[in-house]
Amino acid sequence: MSREALFPAIEPYATAELPVSDLHTLVYEEAGNPEGRPALFLHGGPGVGIRPDYRRFFDPAAYRVVLPDQRGAGRSRPLAEIRENTTWELVEDLERLRRHLGIEDWIVMGGSWGSLLGLCYAIRHPESVAGLIMRGVFMGRPSEIAWLHEPGGASKVYPDEWERYRAGVGDTGAASLVGAYFQRLTGGDEAGMTAAAKAWARWEAAIMALIPDEAAIVQGLGQSTVLAKARIECAYTHNGFFLEGDNYVLDNAARIADIPCRIVQGRYDVICPVISAWELHRALPKSELRIVPDGGHSPMDRGMAAELVRASEDFKALSA
Repeated sequence: MSREALFPAIEPYATAELPVSDLHTLVYEEAGNPEGRPALFLHGGPGVGIRPDYRRFFDPAAYRVVLPDQRGAGRSRPLAEIRENTTWELVEDLERLRRHLGIEDWIVMGGSWGSLLGLCYAIRHPESVAGLIMRGVFMGRPSEIAWLHEPGGASKVYPDEWERYRAGVGDTGAASLVGAYFQRLTGGDEAGMTAAAKAWARWEAAIMALIPDEAAIVQGLGQSTVLAKARIECAYTHNGFFLEGDNYVLDNAARIADIPCRIVQGRYDVICPVISAWELHRALPKSELRIVPDGGHSPMDRGMAAELVRASEDFKALSA
């Protein structure tokens, strides 16, 4: 993990709640300059929640950074809730939040799941997006899901961790490993859900960074948010991320073709292989693709953090 490229640590100047349904209430924070260029940061997962270092990708003197915990994640309530929790409900939450804050348009930064959510939001509401900064591109396609959750993909790079992941749910009779995890994570047995959540979370944590940190992986599995991350992420994966077609983003790329877009991709990203970033770049001819030679999936890898900061610095020039 490298924080050398990031701006100094900063506390939010505001933290507030926004009810988005009878069931869900979002918690969001704002950091930086209240009069600055609005930017929206989308966390990954889904279900991960906002972390303090995410504020540090933006110059606090120039940006008004809005960082929401998505439905069921982080400080939003109810935690780990998968009812009324789909891609399109999250898309409309973002638009509701923009209007609530009186923002005309904003620069959207997101990585992994956050890149898919940002792309879907831009496709539905292109007039609300001044620029896109996408990291570790994921477009929710069946091939991308299979790469991560079926034999023959990431399992060939990390066979040791794959064995632990596959063994994490035992034999449930489900047609797929994701289906087996979905059964465990929604089965109501607290001990079974916790064990499955830790196995699910470990698989991704172990292959996240270019150089895995075992101590950090173990520490992360002890966090109270591990169930929310696993449960929500598994539900989205099990439902094909609720997309309208197997190739939704590329099929609708023309709707966002004129939005300035910077794509930051780690060459050695095992969770979201570089081919997805390449195909998105090809579908958006005006986009710029920066492949980080020593980058993995984590935005905190040294080269990844540096490129994300560089992108936010370059996007200052976009008129407010």
